Amino acid sequence: MRDVNSFNKVILIGRLGQKPEVRVLPQRDRSMARFSLATNERSWNPNTNESTMRTEWHRIVSWGKQAEFCERFLEQGKQVLVEGKLRTRSWQDRDGNKRSTTEIEAFNIVLLGRREGEREPDHYGPPTPASQAEPAVSEFPGPSEEEPPAGETGGDDDIPF
Repeated sequence: MRDVNSFNKVILIGRLGQKPEVRVLPQRDRSMARFSLATNERSWNPNTNESTMRTEWHRIVSWGKQAEFCERFLEQGKQVLVEGKLRTRSWQDRDGNKRSTTEIEAFNIVLLGRREGEREPDHYGPPTPASQAEPAVSEFPGPSEEEPPAGETGGDDDIPF
């Protein structure tokens, strides 16, 4: 049963520290990807009039199709948005010491920024190849002949409410 008054969600926007490490777990025949994500935080010191940058590193884990996506498209330095939940796991190392780590288990990863070799668009909206370009047509037609020109309404009777 889920406690109604609890919520475990993380949203990060940052850059990859390195290409994801991907492996297939033979017991489950399932892919797993791990990578680190850097987020930056700027703080301002009004006494010295200086800003400082603090970088926080996050461990990200993804599974299944999401891990395959990571292997195919994520590279060092790419900016991504990661949505996930915090997970803490424990294990014993080779020397018998108990170790633990907290990671973000990603369930959604979105690539941000421009694609490689893509230039800034000249206009806003989806790019259109020149061979398919059509003249702009308004979705909304202008006033019809039955409608009086703007400013020449028939008074309060024309108000729809």
